[in-house]
Amino acid sequence: MEMPQEIKVRKTGFAVARTEAGYSSDYALAKAMGVARSTVVRVLADEIRPGGAFIAGALAALPRQKFEDLFEVLGEAEQ
Repeated sequence: MEMPQEIKVRKTGFAVARTEAGYSSDYALAKAMGVARSTVVRVLADEIRPGGAFIAGALAALPRQKFEDLFEVLGEAEQ
């Protein structure tokens, strides 16, 4: 049985993009993304996977980045 693919944050790329964009706190980033600060904290700590709102918010708040810069798709072998 195949496992569904999942999306995970590329922590280094995300951290660099965040710094370059000038977001100095989780709150500022979350506000720009339109999500709760706790969601940002939990996704970056690998407690939860990023959902559609997180991904869309990240791409809007970090417009110089592409999906591939911020996220990776995990296949069956990587989960």
